[in-house]
Amino acid sequence: MLARSLIRLPRIYRGFATHAGSAKPTLPAVLHLKTGQSFTGRSFGAPRSIYGETVFSTSITSYTESMTDPSYRGQILVFTTPLIGNYGVPKNKAPNDARDVGVVLESAGIQCAGVVVADVAEKYSHYLAVESLASWCNRYNVPGITGGPPSDVWPCGADASQPAPAAHAYWDPSAENLVDQISTKEPYVLNPTGDVQIAVLDFGAKANILRSLVRRGAAVTVMPWNYDFNRVRDEYDGLFLSNGPGDPQQCWDAALKLRRTLAEWSKPVFGICMGHQIIGMAAGLDAYRMTFGNRGHNQPVLALASSGSIKAGRVYVTSQNHQYALKLQDPFPQGWEPFFINCNDSSVEGIKSTAASGKRVWGVQFHPESAGGPLDTIEMFTDFVAECRAVKLQRGLDTEDTMGAAKVEPVLRKAVLPLRPVAVAA
Repeated sequence: MLARSLIRLPRIYRGFATHAGSAKPTLPAVLHLKTGQSFTGRSFGAPRSIYGETVFSTSITSYTESMTDPSYRGQILVFTTPLIGNYGVPKNKAPNDARDVGVVLESAGIQCAGVVVADVAEKYSHYLAVESLASWCNRYNVPGITGGPPSDVWPCGADASQPAPAAHAYWDPSAENLVDQISTKEPYVLNPTGDVQIAVLDFGAKANILRSLVRRGAAVTVMPWNYDFNRVRDEYDGLFLSNGPGDPQQCWDAALKLRRTLAEWSKPVFGICMGHQIIGMAAGLDAYRMTFGNRGHNQPVLALASSGSIKAGRVYVTSQNHQYALKLQDPFPQGWEPFFINCNDSSVEGIKSTAASGKRVWGVQFHPESAGGPLDTIEMFTDFVAECRAVKLQRGLDTEDTMGAAKVEPVLRKAVLPLRPVAVAA
């Protein structure tokens, strides 16, 4: 289910019984769908009206990770699990070192435009929690609605008594480049002492993607989504393309630059979610908007090929959040093959370069890094970083080979010079 949305609330007040004992006002709220339905409930979080795109997630836990996922930017997130907020919200600070990337959740703040919950927990209980879901939403100016079914326009306050807007007034997310809004504006480096250099094109990267690379010993340079990687590609041992929100058609600039990279560069490339779609577009595949999309931590995918830790014929349970997908076509572009397919709707969940192509490129629509979700495919990060190391090592050996015997011998002699002869007794 998805639709264009707006939320409105009138001014009636009742205190929340939160864990901290603080009282927050609550207002009636109504959610209007562009398709004509309207549903009423009560508000929590920020008392304001918004437009958004209504999507649903079947995730049972990890609502904080979902709400901070940049892929949900501009969307009204409907949780199908009835009770949300029971374990509160943790402090979102972490070290910035070889083990972490500065945040506990998936970004520094809430990314979705609004939240719909059947029954929001007004009291929370967890030893790491520092505030309630309602308090957190209010702090980031994000409205929530509870006690009623989902819809598409979110009126709040005095706006709640107003009629639903005309169809043309609803926001069209595909008309905006949401990736450009959320991507880093300047390159920055994580874990600079890592032994392998990986560049990340940031389409809206989840923190756990960066964390998964850093914890495997990589030095990670995060670049804007449309950065011309070809200018600096010789400085890196691998390229990673992150997840991100919105319509991939808004990112053709990145796809065309990547097309050149794939044609001229032989080092490993790995893409997730939006990054997977950009790889597919660069390879010659079409991306399309799905009717419902896949969102949740329980999506089964079938591996059609083996690569690293992934074995053909196995079904893996994955975490997903995507409204767009690559079209399955026959034949596939030369040098490419399907990697995964969704067991529920047969959508393409992964592609890879063929062995005959001589390339090392993988793209998956799901999230191997989870956060939250299953860890069935987490070792794909290990596979990618190991491949980057192997290529770096091989290139080092190839460089030594090209020096030739005439150049290698003086180097060896130079290494021996500091050694002094030792007198041996007769």
